[in-house]
Amino acid sequence: MKSVQRPIAEPEADDAKAPRRSRVSGMDRALQILDHLYQTGEPAGSYAIAKAVGAPLSTIYVIIDELVERDLLSRRGDGLVWLGPRLYHYGLVYARSLDFLGEASHVMHELGRQIGETVQICGRDGDHMVVLAMADGPGHFRVMSEVGTRVPLNWTASGRLLIGHLPDAERVAIFSRSAKASPTEKAKTDAAALSELAGEAFEKRLSIQISETDFLVSCVASPICDESGACVATISIVLPEHKVVANPELYGKAVRDASESIERKLGWRER
Repeated sequence: MKSVQRPIAEPEADDAKAPRRSRVSGMDRALQILDHLYQTGEPAGSYAIAKAVGAPLSTIYVIIDELVERDLLSRRGDGLVWLGPRLYHYGLVYARSLDFLGEASHVMHELGRQIGETVQICGRDGDHMVVLAMADGPGHFRVMSEVGTRVPLNWTASGRLLIGHLPDAERVAIFSRSAKASPTEKAKTDAAALSELAGEAFEKRLSIQISETDFLVSCVASPICDESGACVATISIVLPEHKVVANPELYGKAVRDASESIERKLGWRER
C-alpha cells in the first residue's frame, strides 16, 4: 500500500494572530523597579513595588536584593528601599557630559548672584516639570523644590512654557490628562485656559506664577529654545511673592536676558 503524503495544515487565522507570551527579563524588572521609585518620588516596600509593576513578589525580592548589593538601591532601617548612591554618581557623570546643562548652569549661577534669589533650570519629563539644576539664593528664603523634584506641568510658570511651542490641540490634550489641583488650590486646571496661557507666555518669553504651588512663593520663568524654536528647558527665578508683585519688570527682564544668553552660547540664537 502506498503511503499518502498529507500536506501540513496551515495555522488557523486566529492562531496566527494570537499573541505569544513574552518572558519579562530580569533587566526589564530592574528597570520597572527603578522607574516606579523615580515616578513616585518616595521609598517603597517590596510588596508595594510588586503590586505596582505587576510582578511576582518572589521575583521582586530577588531583584531588589541584587540591586541593593550593587548600590543601585539602598535599604532603609524600616525595610523600605530607595534609589542608591551608584545612580547618583552615574547622574553626575551624565550631567557633566551635557553641553546644554553646563552652559545653562553657568548662566544660572550668574543670574543668582546678580538678582540675589534662587534660580532653577527646569525641563519636561512627560506630563511633569522636573528641576534639572538649582542655585540657592544668598538669603534665608528657601524653596521646597530641589534638583529632581517633579510636579505637574500646570502648577508652575516653567511647566506652561515647556509645552508653549506646541500646537493648541496638543497642549489641550496634555493638560486634559495631566492637570491636577495644587497644594494651594490656586493652580488652574481647565485645559483650554491653560493652553491659552501657555501659548501667550511662550510668545512673550515670560511666565509668572504667584502662590500656585506654595503659599507666598512666586516663580518668574523664561523659555530656553533650540534652533527649531522648541522649548527644551526654562530658567526661572523663585522668590517671595511680595518681591515679584512689587517689581515684575525687574525680574522679567533679568530672566529673559538669561534665557537669551544661554541660547546664544549654544548657537541657538543669533548674536
